[in-house]
Amino acid sequence: MKNISVIGAGTMGNGIAHVFAQFGYKVVLIDISQAALDRAIQTITKNLDRQVAKGSLSEEEKANTLSRLITNTSIAEGVASANLVVEAATENIDLKLKIFKEMDQFAPSECILSTNTSSISITKIAAATGRPDRVIGMHFMNPVPVMKLVEVIRGYSTSNEVTSTVFDMSKSLQKVPVEVNDYPGFVANRILMPMINEAIYSLYEGVAGVEEIDTVMRLGMAHPMGPLRLADFIGLDVCLAILRVLHDGFGNPKYAPCPLLVNMVTAGKLGDKSGEGFYIMNKETKESRVSPAFSRN
Repeated sequence: MKNISVIGAGTMGNGIAHVFAQFGYKVVLIDISQAALDRAIQTITKNLDRQVAKGSLSEEEKANTLSRLITNTSIAEGVASANLVVEAATENIDLKLKIFKEMDQFAPSECILSTNTSSISITKIAAATGRPDRVIGMHFMNPVPVMKLVEVIRGYSTSNEVTSTVFDMSKSLQKVPVEVNDYPGFVANRILMPMINEAIYSLYEGVAGVEEIDTVMRLGMAHPMGPLRLADFIGLDVCLAILRVLHDGFGNPKYAPCPLLVNMVTAGKLGDKSGEGFYIMNKETKESRVSPAFSRN
């Protein structure tokens, strides 16, 4: 189990590729965009440089990590020798089903097909393949090189053997795997997203301002980051997509996304990725300030 393919060169995909390569796996990073792949390698290199500067990685280990990474713009070629494929594309069910059909067609029959989805049903994804017993969720946390948790989500047909293998592989990456059953949002986002949504409702209803809400949760609840700042970091479009999965999956109005969140996503205010959400992010300094839309001055 040494050949890994990662589909999607965005924030999560390049982080997953980074970690597997760092811990001795040969990795093919796949994306339809060569420009996205080039940016991903640049990001991985910068993150490795940061680890070297902190003393947690040597220059030799950095070079070895990069030597284990190759890129490809073709799923068919990129998964041909894989023991495990991790899909880390956009949180869109139609796109994921299309990718899994291709993965199933071109990956070896014994290959495990996994998805980094943060909320979409593993069972539904597995049903698009001819190997539902070998489909599983591997939900890494962002930033992947830093965060220790991997939610390992079993679909309805996922085998014990595949679950055990994925647990062992997660541990080999110095991660902590936690087994979760396949229900909307799993554990992490079933709990996190309603909290973020309630914070947005508190802003929407004028209970308090952006900084005040985040300060209460940071200082009162010992959260490292306030919920509105965290929403910007995750991506407001991603938060909205997960809330809609929860709302549709459970049919419970408590998961209905706040109208303010819907309007912000419609307006293209997606958080850090667009430069503005509840905060405005300076991409060079990584400093943020409250968006003028929510300023009390």
